[in-house]
Amino acid sequence: MNTIRLDLIRESLEGTIPGIVATCSADGMPNVAYLSQTEYVDQRHIALSYQFFNTTRRNVLENPHARLIVTHPQSAERHRLLIRYLRTETAGPLFERMRAKLAGIASHTGMSGVFRLLGSDVYAVLDIERVPAAALPAAPPRRSLLAALRATTDTMAAAADLETLLTDTLAALKRHFGMGHAMVLMLDAAHEKLYTVASLGYERSGVGSEIRVGDGVIGMAARHATPIRIGHMTLDAAYGRAIRAEALDGGLAGALETEIPLPGLPESRSQLAVPVRAAGRLLGILYAESAQDLRFGYDEEDALAALAAQLGAAVLHHQHAADTHDDAAPTEPVMPAGTPVEVRRYAENDSVFLDGEYLIKGVAGTILWAMLHDYTDRGRVRFSNRELRLDPRIRLPDLSDNLEARLILLRRRLDEHDACVRLVSAGRGLLRLEVRRPLRLVEVAGPPR
Repeated sequence: MNTIRLDLIRESLEGTIPGIVATCSADGMPNVAYLSQTEYVDQRHIALSYQFFNTTRRNVLENPHARLIVTHPQSAERHRLLIRYLRTETAGPLFERMRAKLAGIASHTGMSGVFRLLGSDVYAVLDIERVPAAALPAAPPRRSLLAALRATTDTMAAAADLETLLTDTLAALKRHFGMGHAMVLMLDAAHEKLYTVASLGYERSGVGSEIRVGDGVIGMAARHATPIRIGHMTLDAAYGRAIRAEALDGGLAGALETEIPLPGLPESRSQLAVPVRAAGRLLGILYAESAQDLRFGYDEEDALAALAAQLGAAVLHHQHAADTHDDAAPTEPVMPAGTPVEVRRYAENDSVFLDGEYLIKGVAGTILWAMLHDYTDRGRVRFSNRELRLDPRIRLPDLSDNLEARLILLRRRLDEHDACVRLVSAGRGLLRLEVRRPLRLVEVAGPPR
């Protein structure tokens, strides 16, 4: 009788020490093979990667029962599972999660292009028994994840606005979870991209950097709205940065002019991307990484998934709250002085440059351009979120678009560039434009050159 719960031995499924599967053909010929990937599905099911039509797969199609031995990566404790093949999934969250993990394993071993997941073979776990053998003492837990989750959600509940929420959440991840490298990316559903709106622990913030939905661990987590965790080094981020460096060396700097590098560790060895969802839709991705192998286990994935659910609800709350606004207190106007600054906008991609230096593009660029036009034409300096959301010049994809996140992105880009234009909060749902030098607006129909 099974007295060992599958969820209590999840760490042994990580594959740090490859699992061993034993099968038997219909005519009684046994076969033993190593496994590259075993995935925990729920308390009664696991999934094994199907990469080749080999003897193991031929046997389970003939005789669905198999034995699997898994080993804990720290204690070396072994468990033997009796499993029964149920089905093969070739699409959906389970398949995509396993495919992304397999890509990380392949890149770590120099086998990219060789490993290809054909399917996720789902098995029922019928019995679990401990293999009698000496084992090392279990490592003590790094910290109480429930206490960390409680402290972080308390911090989130105290945030007065969206920008504070994102900043304080990342700070709490470092303080309470010990995750010192993290970022929040919001979804641009219309363009199938994610853009970085907050980060922590990197040399450059990378605010405004983008990644396509479906690219890498982050993009794959967004595409299928499911957490993806890799315990070994992946070359995805390093590959992107290497391509960018080669383009720059090859004299293609102009082509990259409006690209902001995605922040990342030079040697990321553990990655965890968790969807931020609310009201049944994807809002973005909470991402953490580490230079340490196996830094994130199943427990960290569970904790961040719960945290991301709280974050999604809080993001939605602050979005709605920003649509109402207080009466702004009167302030002394900022008088521009000095030589004029040329603000150039390229209509093709809504990119905006200040005195030839790239600042922002896309929806955030359109917002800035509309505000600067109102300022130069009518001297307007006060704007409400609600007015911006309904402004036809900005062409927000739909009313659910995350305007507040784009305003945070725009404000941070202006601050990072120490620009002569600033966006300052003037109360709930209100912004004040501060312009410290005269502006000369120039609009160009073609692409940036």
